[in-house]
Amino acid sequence: MTTTHGKRPTTRLRGHVHPGATGRLWRGPALLLMVAIGTTPSTASVQDRIDAPPSLAECKTRIADRADGIDSDCLRRVYAQPIEDWPAPHLSAGAHWQEFAPLPAPPEPAGNPSTPAKIALGQRLFEDPGLSRSAQIACTSCHDRQLGWGDGRSVSFGHDRQPGQRNAPGIPMAAYATSLFWDGRASSLEEQALGPIQDPKEMAFQLPELERRLNREQDYRSAFAQAFGAPEVTAVRVAQALAAYERSLAPRNNRFDRFLAGQRDELDDRQLWGLHLFRTRGRCMNCHSGPALSDQRFHNLGLHYYGRRYEDLGRYEVTGDAADAGTFRTPSLRMVSRTGPWMHNGLFPDLRGVVAMYVAGMPRPRPQGAQASDPRFPGPDPLLQPLDLTANEVEAMTEFLRAL
Repeated sequence: MTTTHGKRPTTRLRGHVHPGATGRLWRGPALLLMVAIGTTPSTASVQDRIDAPPSLAECKTRIADRADGIDSDCLRRVYAQPIEDWPAPHLSAGAHWQEFAPLPAPPEPAGNPSTPAKIALGQRLFEDPGLSRSAQIACTSCHDRQLGWGDGRSVSFGHDRQPGQRNAPGIPMAAYATSLFWDGRASSLEEQALGPIQDPKEMAFQLPELERRLNREQDYRSAFAQAFGAPEVTAVRVAQALAAYERSLAPRNNRFDRFLAGQRDELDDRQLWGLHLFRTRGRCMNCHSGPALSDQRFHNLGLHYYGRRYEDLGRYEVTGDAADAGTFRTPSLRMVSRTGPWMHNGLFPDLRGVVAMYVAGMPRPRPQGAQASDPRFPGPDPLLQPLDLTANEVEAMTEFLRAL
């Protein structure tokens, strides 16, 4: 059956959903059993038993059972309840998690309140290649609105077409991150904004040179006067304007937020099944939870290439702590379907492939030779374990991710 919610069609799969079959499982077997043992209750009482839906407690039991399908009627009854009454997430020891919740307004630092003038200036700076030494590379070169605020490449290129080492992450959720960059080396958007400008492989500029260039443009001085009350262009004000603009890009009232707020038809049956698996047997809330769908921590997914050509030790390069070797910041999963390719090195071009790799437990490199005694060799994250999920369950989880 197909229903509509507003202008968007929503597919509803009736009864127990699995490939090639539909129907309500609670109709029929009770009557056959009665006939087999020689009891013949009245037609009315039999019909009452046939028509009676399972209780909420029975529904919770049904959807908890492992099966290559789901009773979609029971699933909807369970997830029609308040969030605090949903099935508890399956978590490993050591997981830091929060319950799902609609995304709040992005936080702002007291020293950099957003204003329309500051946001407009930030957008102008974001789109201006004049912030790079060559005057050919802008922030938007790697963070394109039409490409999910990434650039669609495994790794970005910068000054003199030099390839970078890491994938350009989308920025709409950056306002909610407690650390920025894949290795967490910046603690605020204001601090992060100046990093790419000075990076010799990205925009390759020096801040004093940037200030001199922009101060020569009267249009910029006027815009800075409107945003900050004084015309002088400084690196600090450039960072503040860029940060204000990036905070303005935070997603608002999207499909998942409307679902969490009570509009439960915002997810179709397969997406809802994916949500259920995400919370339970997929164990995804070990790392992706709360309003931002991130634990704001760092994890090793086995993609560090230690001792090989593409070695990247992530957080270790910032802290020097061997325990951080090979770990990278947990990104938000909001808008994740638009931000491929995925992972810190852009290794995976297909979202379903990402889910399949998590189901497999991700790569688990073993030390070779002298690496066996190397304290920096990254050990596997204990939160990552192989999962017992079918291909249909992987597809359902992927469909849920596409709805975020």
